[in-house]
Amino acid sequence: MLKQALKRKLTKKELLLLPRAFDVIGNIAIINLPRELRKKEKTIGQEILKLKHIKTVVNKIGQIKGKLRKSSYKIIAGEKTFETTHKENNCRIKLDISKVYFSSRLASDRLEIAKQVKKNEKVLVMFAGVLPYALVIAKNSKAREIYAIEINKSAVKYANENIKLNKLSNVTFIHGDVKKICPQLKRKAIKFDRIVMPRPQLKETFLKYAFTVAKKGCVIHFHDFLRQEEIPVVATGKVKQEAYKAKRKVEILKCKKIGEIAPYKYRIRTDLIVK
Repeated sequence: MLKQALKRKLTKKELLLLPRAFDVIGNIAIINLPRELRKKEKTIGQEILKLKHIKTVVNKIGQIKGKLRKSSYKIIAGEKTFETTHKENNCRIKLDISKVYFSSRLASDRLEIAKQVKKNEKVLVMFAGVLPYALVIAKNSKAREIYAIEINKSAVKYANENIKLNKLSNVTFIHGDVKKICPQLKRKAIKFDRIVMPRPQLKETFLKYAFTVAKKGCVIHFHDFLRQEEIPVVATGKVKQEAYKAKRKVEILKCKKIGEIAPYKYRIRTDLIVK
């Protein structure tokens, strides 16, 4: 336990400020230290470095911002690199944490969706990043084809590397904005049996673009960010409103929390089927 290990190196007040947990992506540990502990960050980093498989410790010094979902990090111990290879759900995912968005906390969500994919389904993953959802679906289902769209230029290199790294032949990566790519897919009459939407925390839902390429019977996994009191009414309300605008009928299958992002605020996944 980190607090126990630092008992003689931090004051009682500092120990109370120490985060209860930290994330691990590959061999990089990510901790979010309050300002009051910045002077002790090297001491804390060196202690985390003693854990198995950890080669770099970084302090998260900025929040996730914008549609590219980038964060700011400072290396406080270990190797001077932001690049790593993360292992999850039979996949190897190479990335640079400072250039692309990736959350190891969504591993169970990725596998849960993959297990729902039926044989020969054509799947679209929007906001695909370095392809964690696409890779997990490809390695843990019998999907026929998986298309993945991502706008971040830095993700292109890693997405293509990850397809090769995992020896996949049924994943097509498209670099671009879903607002432009979905209309292109529609014009080519490319439609999908399942659409995964692990979208950024933005005001726009992007559901109208998903509806344009959704087959009848398509299942959509839609991510949203809501406060406790808004669940599930606001989540399902957004989906129904966007479906009405798009002149598509939908049935809500489930609405569930898949992670706390702030006190009493959650990442929500609403599953729906297009009728």
